Amino acid sequence: MSTTRAVWLFVGILTAIRLSILPTSDLEFDEAHYWMWSERLAPAYFSKGPGIAFAIRASTMLFGANEFGVRFFSPILAAGTSLLLFDFARRLFSANAGLWPVLALNVLPIFNLGAFLMTIDPLSIFFWLTAMFTFWLALEKSPAFSFWWPLTGLLIGLGFLCKYTNALELVSIVLVLALAPRFRQEFARPGLYSLLVVFVICTIPPIVWNSQHVWITLTHLRSRGSLEEGFGLHPAELLVFVGQHFLAYSPLLFLGLAWGVIARWRRINQQFKALFLFWFGLPVFAFYLLLSLNKAAAPNWDALAMLGFGLLAIYFWRERLAASRALRASVAAALFIGLVMSAVALDTDIVRSAGFKLRRSDPSDRMRGWESGTVAVEKIRNDLEQKLGERLFMISDARTRASEISFYLRDKKPEGPGHPPVYIIESQNIQNQFSFWPRYDQFVETKSLPPATRDETYTEENGVNPFVGRSALLVCDGTRTRVPHNIQAGFESVEPVAIVEVRRFGQSLRSWQVWLCRKYRTLPL
Repeated sequence: MSTTRAVWLFVGILTAIRLSILPTSDLEFDEAHYWMWSERLAPAYFSKGPGIAFAIRASTMLFGANEFGVRFFSPILAAGTSLLLFDFARRLFSANAGLWPVLALNVLPIFNLGAFLMTIDPLSIFFWLTAMFTFWLALEKSPAFSFWWPLTGLLIGLGFLCKYTNALELVSIVLVLALAPRFRQEFARPGLYSLLVVFVICTIPPIVWNSQHVWITLTHLRSRGSLEEGFGLHPAELLVFVGQHFLAYSPLLFLGLAWGVIARWRRINQQFKALFLFWFGLPVFAFYLLLSLNKAAAPNWDALAMLGFGLLAIYFWRERLAASRALRASVAAALFIGLVMSAVALDTDIVRSAGFKLRRSDPSDRMRGWESGTVAVEKIRNDLEQKLGERLFMISDARTRASEISFYLRDKKPEGPGHPPVYIIESQNIQNQFSFWPRYDQFVETKSLPPATRDETYTEENGVNPFVGRSALLVCDGTRTRVPHNIQAGFESVEPVAIVEVRRFGQSLRSWQVWLCRKYRTLPL
């Protein structure tokens, strides 16, 4: 069997396995929140572009609003990324050389999580790699103009609509053209500018949305980078950033990648392939390395850099692998360690089955206990509604809980078009996407009043709050002993009604305090 057929067979079988296990765990809270976005499509959202929302909307239209439907594209994108990586490596080096990055990629814990959970990263990585490949094809056709140029701009733009970091691919392209003497003439040709025009068109939706929403994404990104109080030097944070990569990318594989990149870096100006791959990795990595001097970035934030760096490491190791049996054995051991780490990251019950006891929360807990907890909360709501003879609206103290409960409620009972099934606690601050959806503290126009201008804010004088006088069910973290101030002040009375606890293997997995909040009266302005 040829290497190409073997890779396609390997990826096909792996994708079938991944698809089969999608429904085996609850949604992680980011997935649940993105599902809520997909139910309320918009040109952009509080923290990201619309790509993830449209992807989940498409898959849930096909398969329904369930775990399989939400996650369907994750293994499909992982398969596409794997095959593109193989084809690119085969074009750069050889089919045998292309096999190694596919194997390494598919045993990385961070990639396997991305092949299971539907977040922005599978989309971002797929579009980054595809744009990198099409840019290479555009350079192969140079100096002639080809459709690969605008297609590259479109792919970068689509990646940008999923994760704004993808815009840094433009920096990589400019650096490659500027640092490779034979391609500097591209700055005087139409190809690069057609790429930029198509990319700029793709940026219009989030720019327009942000201009209408106080540029909230910029505020969020500044907060996400821990830059609200300025930039400081914290060397320990840099060590955390590097250390996390050894866990997320598997220790030996990340060591081999770092070794290969550093060793090949000295010759990047002598070999165009090395220069190309190096500059498609460095801008993203350097950006987050710099941020990590202040506060450690998460290891998935710079995952885009690892595609170029990974191929550059293959460039260094491929001949050495062919010549050394001991090195191939070391790589096999590294792949096995990565595979074991991936399996544990996806399901820590493997560790428990081996007889080990986990005495603290583990990564898999993020995908457990949400549905069973919501079933208990929904029963409490139904019983109280029957007892009180009124319909209760639901509030939670965090977007994570609100999103998960919203997804798993069997009878969501939205209060109106666009309303989330569960609200977050009212606040004057813009906290997350919930702040832009209909809220229980909003005043709405009454039909008896004359039409208002578009920018008018409704108050007691020219609108009404339909929630006034109604009661709500508040679901909070179980460690809370008192309700938040805005709940205490916003309702006539608040009383605890139940504690919902989800236990697993004798340990508490989730603990929620449920409160009955009677007669909403709005907070004073």
